[in-house]
Amino acid sequence: MARDTYDLIVVGAGIVGLGHAAAAVERGLKVAIVERADAIAGASIRNFGHIGVGAHAGQAGEYARRSRELWLRLAERAGLWIRQDGAIAVARHEDELAVLRESNAGPLLSADEVSELVPVRGAVGGIRFADDLQVDPRAAAPAIAAHLGARGVDFHWRTAALGAETGTLHTTRGPLHAQAIVFAVNADVDQLFPEIAAAHDVQRCSLDMLLADGVGLPVPLLTGSSMLRYSAFATTPAAADVRARYERDAPEVLTYDVNQMYTERPDGTLIVGDTHDVRVTPSPFQDERAFELLLSLGADLFDAPLRVRERWQGVYARAPHEFLKAAPADGIRVVSVTTGIGMTCGLGLAESVIDDLWR
Repeated sequence: MARDTYDLIVVGAGIVGLGHAAAAVERGLKVAIVERADAIAGASIRNFGHIGVGAHAGQAGEYARRSRELWLRLAERAGLWIRQDGAIAVARHEDELAVLRESNAGPLLSADEVSELVPVRGAVGGIRFADDLQVDPRAAAPAIAAHLGARGVDFHWRTAALGAETGTLHTTRGPLHAQAIVFAVNADVDQLFPEIAAAHDVQRCSLDMLLADGVGLPVPLLTGSSMLRYSAFATTPAAADVRARYERDAPEVLTYDVNQMYTERPDGTLIVGDTHDVRVTPSPFQDERAFELLLSLGADLFDAPLRVRERWQGVYARAPHEFLKAAPADGIRVVSVTTGIGMTCGLGLAESVIDDLWR
């Protein structure tokens, strides 16, 4: 029978919430996770499964590097599948190659080297991120949850948080008590802390994604549109030239805010993504033209049509800054990754919050 008093209560069983629980367990703390659903079903399973260390700079880069270490530790302890073969960003235009060169993110690859590593057409070069990892997004977070449960973490499934004050979390199943309470609820900050959401301009970013038959892709693959999104690329002078070319030659990529990216799961299926639409309340209706664009881009890159197996919508928190860390009261923290890089940075971010609470 679950207790009602803990050292730490985490609201939210996504990867950021699980990261807080894992860091607390490492300190020997008694931990509970409160989750309104009966299983992990949010952004933490609706993504690429890519831990993209090489494409991030600044604070995101620091969290990503620490997250990499934590992912490897959890993979060993939880028995989850993890690929340590890095990732590749392919350049198909000279301006994209200039971005890669200016990023200094890793050694450049020739066109022939790219073609030997990944099954794409039209490459003029690329870059390999040796430290990037890949997990199966549909299995990783559930495996971590099962591991934490085996280590004594109490999971309160189908239990919604109603509010909190120092020392007490109010839920739909009654109060729970703890020295510290962390809300890791992705984009739903506004449901419990509307003032914090408004102050940080937190909205929801909805994504169109696909699952297709595999193409024999051995590592995660980024493309030119990725260079407009990730900090190691987007801050380079040449990124403006890439954007200008898209505006001139392929404006629909910018209209749908596409990050043309791919990962292949251990069962051989290909995750295809993704578009981005930012609103406070996402539209429940998905535009078929967005899926047609993703399929057209994929067919052009791989020189073959993609056979679709599944389609879905992901939703994550979006704000002007990459991370949200707020302290509305003593012993209470509100934490979110607000740029769609939770798998990459969430574990490192979570550990930093626990370190701050128990320093």
